[in-house]
Amino acid sequence: MLNKKFILKLFEGFSIQRWNDLVRPFELVEMDKAAERMIVAYIIGKYEEKAGNKIDWEWIINASLFELLKKIALCDIKSPVQQMIRRQFPQEYLKLNEWVLKQYKDIIEDEALYSDFTLYIARTAGNFPMPKELELSARVLRAAHKFASMRELQMIECVNEEERIVKIKKDLNQEIQKYLDLRGMQLLVTRQRPFDFIMMIEQLRFQTRWNQTPRVPKTSVLGHCYFVAALTVLLMRDTKVKMCPKRLFNDFFSALFHDLPEAVTRDIISPVKQATDALPDIVKKIEDEIVNRELVPLMDDFYADEIIYFTNDEFSNRIQQKQKNGNTKVQKVEWEDLNGKYNSDEFNPVDGKTVRLADHLSALIEADRSIKYGITSAHLRGGRKHTLNGYAKGLVINGIEIRKIFDDVVSD
Repeated sequence: MLNKKFILKLFEGFSIQRWNDLVRPFELVEMDKAAERMIVAYIIGKYEEKAGNKIDWEWIINASLFELLKKIALCDIKSPVQQMIRRQFPQEYLKLNEWVLKQYKDIIEDEALYSDFTLYIARTAGNFPMPKELELSARVLRAAHKFASMRELQMIECVNEEERIVKIKKDLNQEIQKYLDLRGMQLLVTRQRPFDFIMMIEQLRFQTRWNQTPRVPKTSVLGHCYFVAALTVLLMRDTKVKMCPKRLFNDFFSALFHDLPEAVTRDIISPVKQATDALPDIVKKIEDEIVNRELVPLMDDFYADEIIYFTNDEFSNRIQQKQKNGNTKVQKVEWEDLNGKYNSDEFNPVDGKTVRLADHLSALIEADRSIKYGITSAHLRGGRKHTLNGYAKGLVINGIEIRKIFDDVVSD
């Protein structure tokens, strides 16, 4: 079961600083890196699928979570240092990985997830070979990891003397060379079409949530999106529903892209959105218009419709039905039907209501943690109260008794 300790451990990703031995004009944290890595992985993976190659998206989604958990545990050990330990002291590196797993033994109650985490650590450490059918998926995620790191370095390069970063740039560029056979990576590195889309999404790194109040830790819209995506998958695992592969993929990436319109509209805080009865629908309509005008032209045709599907009516349980004329029609459905007749890749199912629960859970944690750290305000207290009061005790949505999780998270 998803518990408070696991949720708050994952939330630590917002507090772990990156590049903290260099001058940084803005905060760079692990949760933001995890988000950009998965958006880049989505782009690279889509190019591979277009070329006829198979991508194991479930493996990539889980691996991204495991990478973040490992980073949270090893926050003070830089990646180059870890690699040196791995090469020069393999037995100690093995013990280090065992120590990482021990940190989560009593936190991850989902035995299957913990088993997958253990296997992932063993394979990436070189203890077990990566199965051939996963090699491409692993390379896609690794390429995305390297590109996201390069983008961070490029963002802070202008405020650092060249002597500070020249070796880092050289080493990173050498690593990136290993992945230039991937078409998506080629286009991103040479700053062609998908790069402009990534650049637009990166604006979400600079947008602070709850920006009308002091808060600790600060969270960006981009990092929030990954946190919501991870929570969505974890909440769905709690329901014990065996989802078809496309449903898991859709749930994760619908959550990851759910605030994509804010790249061009900025983060409009909830009290403002709800200032009048009609304003939420008006804001949503304007967001959709701006996305179609400013973001869609930056996307490639072979994934643009999918991202639009993710972001349109993002909090509804829905499917896509094929029509006789060959077009598809989006249809809202009940959760019971998602688990039954529509739990198949052909219907492109999405648990949008679960994404909404994860979104509210994230907001609750963001407010509650700051209050408990002693940085509070009327906005934070009101936001926490409003979120809690939005769900009655015993209410079950998409198989989840969310108020029970809320009460656990805010308990002392």
